[in-house]
Amino acid sequence: MATLIRSKLSNKLSNAATTVSNKSQAKVSGMFARMGFQAATDEEALGFAACDDLDYDHRQGMQMDILSSDEIGGEGSADGGALEGDSHYQRDGTGPPHSTSKDGDPTNELSEVRPKITAWEAGWNVTNAIQGMFVLGLPYAILHGGYLGLFLIIFAAVVCCYTGKILISCLYEEDEDGQLVRVRDSYVDIANACCAPRFPALGGHVVNVAQIIELVMTCILYVVVSGNLMYNSFPNMPISQKSWAIIATAALLPCAFLKNLKAVSKFSLLCTMAHFVINVLVIAYCLSRARDWAWEKVKFYIDVKKFPISIGIIVFSYTSQIFLPSLEGNMQRPSEFHCMMNWTHIAACILKGLFALVAYLTWADETKEVITDNLPPTIRAVVNLFLVAKALLSYPLPFFAAVEVLEKTFFQEGARSYFPDCYGGDGRLKSWGLTLRCSLVVFTLLMAIYVPHFALLMGLTGSLTGAGLCFLLPSLFHLKLLWRKLLWHQVFFDVAIFVIGGICSISGFIHSMEGLIEAFNHNVEE
Repeated sequence: MATLIRSKLSNKLSNAATTVSNKSQAKVSGMFARMGFQAATDEEALGFAACDDLDYDHRQGMQMDILSSDEIGGEGSADGGALEGDSHYQRDGTGPPHSTSKDGDPTNELSEVRPKITAWEAGWNVTNAIQGMFVLGLPYAILHGGYLGLFLIIFAAVVCCYTGKILISCLYEEDEDGQLVRVRDSYVDIANACCAPRFPALGGHVVNVAQIIELVMTCILYVVVSGNLMYNSFPNMPISQKSWAIIATAALLPCAFLKNLKAVSKFSLLCTMAHFVINVLVIAYCLSRARDWAWEKVKFYIDVKKFPISIGIIVFSYTSQIFLPSLEGNMQRPSEFHCMMNWTHIAACILKGLFALVAYLTWADETKEVITDNLPPTIRAVVNLFLVAKALLSYPLPFFAAVEVLEKTFFQEGARSYFPDCYGGDGRLKSWGLTLRCSLVVFTLLMAIYVPHFALLMGLTGSLTGAGLCFLLPSLFHLKLLWRKLLWHQVFFDVAIFVIGGICSISGFIHSMEGLIEAFNHNVEE
């Protein structure tokens, strides 16, 4: 009996010692495995894999991305679709269901071969953005700023070119080998990365709101300028500017049924060329009156109340930062992006400065908010009709972009959406989707009717969202994401741009609002 008891105790002690030995060995093995000396046990290996996964998720920066479930030369799922996720990526090919397009067909964004654009094509797109119809308000900025207004045109070009470059630099991070890798895709991704980890979605919401405001205000400006141009082209007709705005909006109602911009994009080049011809005609007329130019009217003094409005007008005419990340990502040679930004902004600066100065010298104190209103009646009617056609054909672009942002934010299917999807399974637009689009068109009309002041609205938009998207946010994001790698002069430039942009934005917004309130109280129309 005693022998049996001793054998049982011996077995238990032996088992306990073996267990302790195994655990100690596992810990030691794991420690050495972390140092790279030997392989870890299965239990330790699972722990390391978990740590690697957490570290992998952390390095993604809480960004939205799309991963393909099939890899070239590897194993994956049979469908080969694209996977969508937040920060939790599946390395083994499992994940959320495949996304579908609005036409009901599955999408595979990574496997789809998208044509890349050259630096010249990218520069053409940037030129379209910063050489649009809104240069018609630049002579009005010279009216209230004189030579300082010309300097501001040059200064805004330099700053917007610089902030565009630093915004793109925020898309990249260095890998272990010191090579730059594109880890973000959009302005929203940059904003979210700056606000992570405490508020991972706050920055994206701020950028989306600013983007919607700017796009909607651009649509409103197109309706305002259409009504203004038609009213001044046919002053003898018993039709008011508001009535012309309503007629223009009636022609824009089909925009509510747009599902893509293929049809509209065909007219983009034609519209741009027409606008270039219009600018040439205006400058040619001004040159024909060069003997009467009023050089003495161009002074160094500024109108303290109205010059901040001019700042917003000039800044708004240079806004292109919203689509720069997408544009750079679609370039055949992204390394040519900086060179492209240089020559596009230099060209814009020269053309805008000459156009504004020559037009102001021709009409001096009689310069109107839309410079074509100063032309003789016969020339004015022809030029204005071309401009109205360009405005109406340009309206669908910001309108469709604003609708897409609203749909993705509030109507996209998923747990985070506020409303049901605007599209059915067959790709058709649902009733509430059509209501959203029609409401947006009507909203732009109402704003154009009740606030028919092109220059004031342009200054307000430039001060509110233009300065924020072009000056404030790029410099702030650059400091936040690349602080440790910046040189002292880069930090100085970013801080200076942020401070100057903030002052200009606040003062321009206040004076634009004062101008609108004054015009509204006195029932002043352009």
